[in-house]
Amino acid sequence: MRPIHEMLEISTHGQGLYEFTNEVSSFVEQSKIHNGLLTLFCRHTSCSLLIQENADPDVRADLDEFFARIAPKNMEWIRHHLEGEDDMPAHIKTALTSVSISIPVVAQKLVLGVWQGIYLFEHRDQNHNRQVVAHLIGN
Repeated sequence: MRPIHEMLEISTHGQGLYEFTNEVSSFVEQSKIHNGLLTLFCRHTSCSLLIQENADPDVRADLDEFFARIAPKNMEWIRHHLEGEDDMPAHIKTALTSVSISIPVVAQKLVLGVWQGIYLFEHRDQNHNRQVVAHLIGN
């Protein structure tokens, strides 16, 4: 078993889903690891990772709308306001999703379904440069 890792940078421009499947696929192909397990880990507390449909953009729009409704900016009971009105709702959205995902690798390819893509789900309004650690272990 051989481990390999890389830091992926994803630039965001406000809330939404940012697909980075191609970057992850390139990392796996260049790794020369044929069979193994890829772990992606987001190094932030106000964005998350998702595997989601990448064919119909309405899926992304509906997810954005759903999360905006369950964690809106105007919740009066929120105490944490140090980084703006979108900060605590972003932490709530991250808590409801995940900051890490695992994907099998077979024959030097991600084992994703036909319509699955890998997304960073940005929960903040501002532009950010997000870091996702890609860690692959295998043969």
